[in-house]
Formats: sequence, C-alpha cells, structure tokens
Amino acid sequence: MPFDLTAGGSVWLAAVVLVAAFVRGYSGFGYSAIVIAGSALVTNPLNLVAVVMVMEFAMSVQSWRGAGPDIDWRRVLLLMLGAAVGLPLGLWALTAVSEDTARAAISAYVLAMCAVLLMGWRTAAEARGAGANLAAGLASGLANAPGMGGLPLAAFFAAQPIPAPVFRATLIAYFPLLDLYSAPLYWAHGMIGRDTLLAALWALPLTVLGNWLGGRHFFGTDPREFRRFALLLLAGLAALGLGKALL
Repeated sequence: MPFDLTAGGSVWLAAVVLVAAFVRGYSGFGYSAIVIAGSALVTNPLNLVAVVMVMEFAMSVQSWRGAGPDIDWRRVLLLMLGAAVGLPLGLWALTAVSEDTARAAISAYVLAMCAVLLMGWRTAAEARGAGANLAAGLASGLANAPGMGGLPLAAFFAAQPIPAPVFRATLIAYFPLLDLYSAPLYWAHGMIGRDTLLAALWALPLTVLGNWLGGRHFFGTDPREFRRFALLLLAGLAALGLGKALL
C-alpha cells in the first residue's frame, strides 16, 4: 500500500475518504480537512496533501456545470493574489518541522477553524474591499500548505451575506486555480511521488462515489444544518490527531 499503510490503516483511510467526499457533496466543503485530519491518525498527514489536491480538482470539475454565471471573478483574482504569497510561506514552515509537530500544528489549526465556524460569526455587509479579500487569500494559501485552504474561506464567506449560488460558484472557480498553482510547489518540496499517484488512483473512485451520493441529499437535511455535523466530525478527528501528536 502507498505510504507504508497497514491493512487496518488502509481500511480506515478508505472510509475517511468516502465519508469526506459524501460531506463535500452534501454541504459543499470539508473534504480536504476531513481527509487530512483523518489520515493523521494512521500516517504522516503531509503524505495526503497532494492526493487531496488531485481529488479536489476532480470534484470541482464534477461540480462545474452551471456554476459559471454566479462566479465573482474579482474575488477569485484577489484570493489568488493573496494565496500566491501565502502558500510558499506555509510550505516553507510546515516542511521544516517533524512529523509530530506537523500533526500537532494541523490538528490545532483544524480545531481553531471549527470553533470559528461553529460560533457562526456574521457581518452586516459583504467584505468587498481588496484588503479583506487579499488577506483571506493569504490565509487560504498558508492553510493550503497542509491541503486545507478551504477552511479560512468557508469562515470568511459564511460570515458575509453572500448569496449561496455565488458562494458556491466562486469557490468552485477558485480551488482549481489554487490546485494548479500548488502542484509545482508541492513537487518542489518533495510532496509528490510514486505513492501519491498510487493513492490518488485508489482514492478517486471512492471520492467520485461519495461526492455523487452526497449531492443526492438522501437525508433531506438542509445543507447548512448538515455542516454542523461535518464540523463536529472534523473537530473530533482533529482532537484525536492532536492527542496522538502530544502523546
């Protein structure tokens, strides 16, 4: 198995990938964060960063249909400019530390972001200014070093009165661009190799299946309510990962 995973670790990671894809299909976010947080329990979470990048790209393509008219391209450009600065800094910091330090930092970051999202902070108006969107892109780029650039943007967008179709379409447009920018930087830092390709081939059918199942909304629950379940699941995985790193 890739990354020297045991049989038990492989089964666990397959279940995590399937659940993460279902959550992503149902609620529109959370795939990368759940996979990275879940993988931290059985392997170095940095092993899965390039894998989730490939999967996110595939799901964005799967979701692209009909999104075009609602994309806020000005926001996408500002976010990418911020991310262009943040990602190299994040990779430099994260790849310079030990596996346990990286696991602890990732888990602590996920717990903090879950707390922010669960608090449900709101603003009275949209943050349309260049400064706010550049800063959000910078935070997203830094967070994308461990493959979780979506959580800061989920918090940033969810706090604003942005129409749901624009929220979704803008992120669908942003993440493939971020992935294309991230790929050569991951490669330069030794985060893409033979095991990455094997793991991506292994994860792709589970990801496509989970994303399709989630998109059918079998539970009949409002996606915004379902996000609370997803955040609690993510927080639980992050707490376990933090405990493993500290112990």
